[in-house]
Order: sequence, then structure tokens, then C-alpha cells
Amino acid sequence: MAANHPAPTPVTPPLKDQLDIVIPTIRNLDFLEQWRPFFQPYHLIIVQDGDPTKTIRVPEGFDYELYNRNDVNRILGPKASCISFKDSACRCFGFLVSKKKYIFTIDDDCFVAKDPSGHEINALAQHIQNLLTPSTPFFFNTLYDPYREGADFVRGYPFSFREGVPTAISHGLWLNIPDYDAPTQLVKPLERNTRYVDAVMTIPKGTLFPMCGMNLGFDRELIGPAMYFGLMGDGQPIGRYDDMWAGWCCKVICDHLSLGVKTGLPYLWHSKASNPFVNLKKEYKGIYWQEEIIPFFQSVAFPKECTTVQKCYIELSKMVKEKLSPVDPYFQKLADAMVTWIEAWEDLNPPPQAAAAAKPTAPVKVEPSPKAK
Repeated sequence: MAANHPAPTPVTPPLKDQLDIVIPTIRNLDFLEQWRPFFQPYHLIIVQDGDPTKTIRVPEGFDYELYNRNDVNRILGPKASCISFKDSACRCFGFLVSKKKYIFTIDDDCFVAKDPSGHEINALAQHIQNLLTPSTPFFFNTLYDPYREGADFVRGYPFSFREGVPTAISHGLWLNIPDYDAPTQLVKPLERNTRYVDAVMTIPKGTLFPMCGMNLGFDRELIGPAMYFGLMGDGQPIGRYDDMWAGWCCKVICDHLSLGVKTGLPYLWHSKASNPFVNLKKEYKGIYWQEEIIPFFQSVAFPKECTTVQKCYIELSKMVKEKLSPVDPYFQKLADAMVTWIEAWEDLNPPPQAAAAAKPTAPVKVEPSPKAK
């Protein structure tokens, strides 16, 4: 007689109801088929860039909402001016309308990578692990992330620092096509990244980094209001600096508020090299400007009254206007957009006390476009 074995208990994916996956796109999302085993349990927010009349096809079986430019304009009204058009910076609209604690954002030319042993990498699971374990920005651990299995704090690491700080950002990397700027692409057109470094590390306090938005996780409640990807693309003098601008803003705020930023694992497979000549046209002003931008961020110091991300971000917008406007009038426009972004954030994400105390008014309606049949 056959033994009756109990049915296995279904495993609930981590943070299933606390995380949104945000994807900016101009094309059908066939790439999701490869990610199905990892992404299907989660809710997707798709931000359609470009022509809003174009229909974007999403594979069957995914739980998603899709917003196009018409939706952005309808939901934000005049404040829609802070959301970039014809640039992947539009993804931050998804951060704005999400109601979840965590965000993972990915580009539509990124696929599942394999580790050196040939196993497929669940990038989302690694980001979640990074975000749920502390960071160590005040003292560098030579075994990298001490909270990983098989690692710990090394001899000489101060016990007073071993509790760590909350992790706000998890910055992942890419195999195959590296995230190079246009001049490097032109010099090394055939270069591919084949180096898999099995490490996660906290970026030290006081150190800036070039954040890439194609494989990025963050705690929306901790750092969301600073995760603004700026004014890029259509009608702007610069592109391809959206994620880096957000990264520099976030890092100085994280340093001030004692929050952590991790980089390293997970890897994904970046499949498509963008045109270096098109990239150069988008980047060339930024390549010059960043020689002024980086010293600016290195000198940022917030007053002690800046106790929240929003307060820090408004203060930072004032500094941008004062210190970077002489570099180019664009930065005055960007500083104003930073303020508009915070206003839009607070419209759609009022603090609980403010929401409870507010007089009854018509709520901001956040409804995506109807799904394609």
C-alpha cells in the first residue's frame, strides 16, 4: 500500500506583498518570459515611454499596471513637468505611484544571468537579501558583507559598529555589455564583462558612486523621495545621467541620515549595446558638467534640521540652484523640478498623520491605462 505523503507546503516568495517591480519601456515585454519563475509572484508597474497610443504587449499571467504619458499628465496635472519623456528616467513615475515598501527596477534588455557554476541567478532574491540585512558604511569590513552566509566581521572590527545601519539601496551589476559611457564604448566596442565577482559590499560614508538604474533595488520608505531621476531626454540638454543624478543625491542623503548603500551581487545579463554615437550626443554635456557636479556633491553638508529625506532633498535643491546654476541654466530648471517632484511625492504619499488630519478632499486618482486585450 502506497504511503500517504503530505503535500508540500507552498513557499511564499519573500516580500511578495511588499515589493513592486518597476519597468520603463517602449516595446513589448517579451523579456519577462525568461524572468517568469522569479517575477510572476510579484506586482509589476510598467511605465510606457514614447507614443502613448502604442499598445505594449505583456505576457499572460503577470499581475501588472501600465501607465503611459497620458496617465502621467492626468494623475500629476501641472506637476507632470518633472517626469522625463523619451528617456528611461520616466521610471521614477513608477516609484511615485507605488504603495509598496520596496522597489526593484530593471531595464527591458536585461535577462537572467548564470553564476560560474551554471545556475540561474535570482537577482530579485539577492536584492531582497541585501535590503533586509544591515549595511556598514562607517568602517570597511575586509570580508565585504559580514551578514552573508560564511562571512563575519574580521578581527579588529569595532564591536560598536557591528549592528550596522538600515540598508536603503541595493545596486546590482551586469554581465556581458558593461555600463560604459560613450567615449569608452567607442574605444572598446567589443569589450564584454565576463568577470563574476561573488561579493556584496557597503559603499563607505563620504564616497560617491555611479549608480546604474537597470538592476536596482531600494527601500521606498527609507529613501524613495530622493529617488528622482531628474530631467532628461526630450527637450533637455542631457541624457543618460538620470540614474547617476539620483545616485549622487541619494548617497549624500543616506550619508547624512546614516543609511546604507550596497553594491555588487546580483548580476544580470545585459544583452544590448546602445549606439555610442547616439549616447555621445546625449552625454557630452554631462561629461563636462560632472567635473563640476562631483565636487559639488562632495562638498554637500546638510544642517541638523534636515531630519527627513524630503527636508534633505528640498535643501539639496536649493544648493543645486545656488552652486550649479552658474555652470548652466539647466540646473536652475532641474532644481525647480526637484521641488516639484517632492510636491508630487507628498500629494500621492501623504504621511499617515497628515492624511488623518487633512480635511476631506477629492483624492488624487491613480489609475493605470486599461490593459491590452
